Amino acid sequence: MKDYTVDKIRNVALVGHGSSGKTSLAAALLFDTGVTSRLTKVDKGNTVTDYDPDEIERKISINATPCFCEWKDHKVNVVDTPGYSNFLWDTRAALRAVDGAAVLVDAVAGVEVGTEKVWEMLEEHGLPRIIVINKMDRENAHFNRALDSIREFFGRQAVPVELPIGEEKAFAGVVDIVAKKATTFEKDESGKMTEGPVPAAMSEEVEKRYKELLEMVAESDEKLMEKYFETGALTPEEFRAGLKKSILNRQIYPVFAASGVANIGAQTFLDGVLAYLPSPVEAGKVKATVKGEASSVEPSPEAPFAAVVYKTISDPYTGRISLMRVLSGRVNPDATVFNPGRDTDEKLGGLFFLQGKEQVSAGQAKAGDIVATAKLKATVTGDTLSAKGSGIVLDPISFPLPSISFAIEPKTRADEDRISQATHRITEEDPTVRIERDPNTSQLLISGNGELHVRIITERLKKRYNVDVDLKPPKISYLETIKGRSDVQGRHKKQTGGRGQFGDTWIKFEPLPRGKDFEFEDKIFGGSIPRNFIPSVEKGLQEARKKGVLAGYPTVDFKAILYDGSYHDVDSSDIAFKIAASKAYKKGIREAKPTLLEPVMNVEIYTPEAYMGDIMGNLNGRRGKVQGMEQKGTMRVLKAQVPMSEMLDFEPTLTSITGGRGSFLMEFSHYEEAPSHIQQKIIAEAVKDGRVKPEEED
Repeated sequence: MKDYTVDKIRNVALVGHGSSGKTSLAAALLFDTGVTSRLTKVDKGNTVTDYDPDEIERKISINATPCFCEWKDHKVNVVDTPGYSNFLWDTRAALRAVDGAAVLVDAVAGVEVGTEKVWEMLEEHGLPRIIVINKMDRENAHFNRALDSIREFFGRQAVPVELPIGEEKAFAGVVDIVAKKATTFEKDESGKMTEGPVPAAMSEEVEKRYKELLEMVAESDEKLMEKYFETGALTPEEFRAGLKKSILNRQIYPVFAASGVANIGAQTFLDGVLAYLPSPVEAGKVKATVKGEASSVEPSPEAPFAAVVYKTISDPYTGRISLMRVLSGRVNPDATVFNPGRDTDEKLGGLFFLQGKEQVSAGQAKAGDIVATAKLKATVTGDTLSAKGSGIVLDPISFPLPSISFAIEPKTRADEDRISQATHRITEEDPTVRIERDPNTSQLLISGNGELHVRIITERLKKRYNVDVDLKPPKISYLETIKGRSDVQGRHKKQTGGRGQFGDTWIKFEPLPRGKDFEFEDKIFGGSIPRNFIPSVEKGLQEARKKGVLAGYPTVDFKAILYDGSYHDVDSSDIAFKIAASKAYKKGIREAKPTLLEPVMNVEIYTPEAYMGDIMGNLNGRRGKVQGMEQKGTMRVLKAQVPMSEMLDFEPTLTSITGGRGSFLMEFSHYEEAPSHIQQKIIAEAVKDGRVKPEEED
């Protein structure tokens, strides 16, 4: 492959709702530019960008996968991204690798849930974008209806630069409104095209759309507006330059028409990418911290090297592959670079461009390009790699918090032995997955962005690492505490012939503020208990409090004051005082008004305004307490605190209420006392499960 200057590179993400045709359009681009010898298909499972077995099986994109092609003396890097909500974290990360995006909209369905979500991401990243009304060959495809849907959601800035020639089965090509020419395509999926004049039946519509576009361009610039009002026209050069500037400034979103599956409009779309989306040079400097000061990096090969790792692929056979966008400078395949976040050098394991899963060797990587390397030791997704001594640190990548958790149980002892290393590899690749053991329930928990996300992770554990697990609802990590005070004796005496066991303690129990866990105070005076046995009393309490008296959950937020006791010169021992303390704990906690604490979660729900009432009603039924509301883009954000036990089935409920338009984030907030009827239910379940015996109940 030839060496491209920075201004001849384009980096574009294909984004949109799931099944809007992103992968099929990428397949058409690769075929039309000679990367593949045939037009690959999602339903045949042979596309370049959906190569993961889970993607092939489900016929959806799960990973943000890069590919590239050469077109009219340019290199175009394309990232095919997921559109389903469970995997949008990877789409978000991929946006750090590109300078612009193509938003695909289904010509039948119009704007959908995923379209709104990726649009919000593009707004957050400030990325210029073009819109493609795709699947124009489908039954009930309607360009103007889809355009109306786009404008309803995203405003009148969405302006066609192409019109379709025909719709549904009659879709045969496109008219370029700017150049006022038609391009028709063969119906054999070959991509063969013929340019010609605008069909007579479309000339009036083309002129109308041309004038609309001209006025939008004029409105975007004061000088152009003055000239347009004075003369009623702009020169072709002024028009094209003004259009490009408006697109880069996100004042205009040019709309195209295509069908990736039929391979109609893919090449004119590529022309649009070159004409309307920015090169890395046009995208400009990128914010960075340089030697501790707010600064930026220049998209120049001559500047110091800096890159952001936007994705990690962990494979049991090929090892760890790090994908990075080079933002400045250049780097060789055998270079040693610096990771400032980890304060360590990293030796690159070669450089290569990714064509889906295929690796194409790269002799060098420089500013503006997307490249991969292997075998980095410490670097993870979101890290900066830069020239040592440059002091360059790029902004990290933010990822959503997990919204759902399951318990995972290895099916066999062999699975249990392998699970630790396998889960480590999984979290290297997917930074939104959390796998950790709950210290209170001892369950191994896996948390992710939705049930589908978690199930795919467990399937990967089996397919890639031969670890088979069962998914189960997580046990709630309840705690126990006390609301009152008590003063009790804990006495242990055992005589079995020979040396016996004797320990005698008097302990006061009192509550502590929430979050203080446990305090032990030694107030023994006069030697009623020898000093060497005091640690045994504390240890006995520590061990005993692991199992509460109500439902067997750990007891927290209380103070134990050892103030008196007695001992026997021969029979007293460490174990005797541990047992005595344990007896004091059971009696003292029972007499100090024990109660159950439940975990409460901070929940942020993102939803269109129309569903707020239903969601608030649903939260009330879950014992939720609304903390506030705010506007974020087109979405309302509802903040609430809800008991964890009430959130286990919230994901499908929210999907049902909002038609899939809602999403939520959840993280632990605090513990608070559970209502009495909830406590009774928890205690009954503990007795049923054998966690406590009926006689142990309060």
